[in-house]
Amino acid sequence: MIRSQRWKGAAFTVPFQLGFVFLYLLPIGYAVYQSLFLEKQSGLGLGGATTEFVGLENYSKGLSDSAFMTSILRVVLFACVQIPVMLLISLVLALLLDAVTAKAAGRFRILLLVPYMIPGVVAAIIWVNLYSPDVGPLTPIGDLFGFDWNFFAPSMVWPAIGNLLTWHGIGYNMVIIYAALQGVPRELFEAARLDGASELRIALSIKVPFVRGALVLTALLSIIQMLQIFNEPALFRNVTPQTVSDSFTPIMIIYNQAFNAANYHYAAALSVLLALILGVASFLFYRLTSRAAD
Repeated sequence: MIRSQRWKGAAFTVPFQLGFVFLYLLPIGYAVYQSLFLEKQSGLGLGGATTEFVGLENYSKGLSDSAFMTSILRVVLFACVQIPVMLLISLVLALLLDAVTAKAAGRFRILLLVPYMIPGVVAAIIWVNLYSPDVGPLTPIGDLFGFDWNFFAPSMVWPAIGNLLTWHGIGYNMVIIYAALQGVPRELFEAARLDGASELRIALSIKVPFVRGALVLTALLSIIQMLQIFNEPALFRNVTPQTVSDSFTPIMIIYNQAFNAANYHYAAALSVLLALILGVASFLFYRLTSRAAD
């Protein structure tokens, strides 16, 4: 009977298992398989193309591709600034929500989640129009206060994208951190107040240490998302191609190799390399944060 109940319980996971196999494992396996081949032109390039097995040649080419490696470094440096700023704002908002009544927190939580409910492409289009010096309101407001800013200039394009990503992501991260705050024993707050601790001291000494796991989770998800950034720079490129090149981010390079250059095998190798880099970065971040917590 116990074995029968176990099989019945496992049957509920069949839809997920099938989706995981067909939507994740098989595409990953196919990408690895494609990355081991290369299309080569016969003769002087006038003949038909033949697909040849080249082993790890595409991976070697990807690791020596300066544009690809530079795009990864560019995104990593950007993430080192944008992610801490976004998580700090999300943490402050979560602490403020935790300090008000549950009814008020529910109302503000919904308002702060509205940007995250907007699809990423739509959010990027909204902010591109807000940044536009022709139709957007930000340029006239800057002129009113004496700020001569151009959000599409080389020095401003990353801050502009960072502001967009922060606006879009703080609500989601805030909800995760706020949910973790609800698990903190309220008796600790009362004891701290009886000892004369201020609300700021309670937040820094009790609340923040208790939500360290949620902060690690949100940071890990943000790192994974950041290395896959595509929509925002792609839309910025439509407006300012002289500032945002087609090799601005790793995903843009993979996209161009696959759909513009029709070099699917090399694009597959770059995709696998990016996945490996994401895995290593996530593992190292988790180990470092876990060691710091211990």
